[in-house]
Amino acid sequence: MFSDNKKDKNMVEGTSNQNLIAQGTKIVGDLNSEGDFRIDGIIEGNIKTSGKVVVGKKGYIKGTLQGTDAYFEGKFSGKLALSGTLTLKSAAHIEGEVVVGKLAVEPGATFNVTCMMKGAVKEMNNGQQQRQQKPESEKTA
Repeated sequence: MFSDNKKDKNMVEGTSNQNLIAQGTKIVGDLNSEGDFRIDGIIEGNIKTSGKVVVGKKGYIKGTLQGTDAYFEGKFSGKLALSGTLTLKSAAHIEGEVVVGKLAVEPGATFNVTCMMKGAVKEMNNGQQQRQQKPESEKTA
């Protein structure tokens, strides 16, 4: 009945690390959170989170999204920067600029973006640095 279990405390205190934007809700402005987001409504603004973002079929984000992982069935327009994986289901519609670590796209998804993979960016930068540094045999006195 009385427990020091953290899960039980969170349920009693009503705290959670999950944020829900329900269908029929529209938010204009910036959101910052350490928790996960489930978006079935509309957000116009910037979202910054260290958690996962899930956008349902009716969900729409117009603005900037910075986070770790995102799972889209809905729409996105703007700049998307993820350190982890971007997963696009067949109903997803994404437009804008995308920088991700990994990308998973189902057939049928709309993906009209300028896209950079974080691993590829590191490899490109290392390759450019190596070309700029001439080997000892090519240096002249």
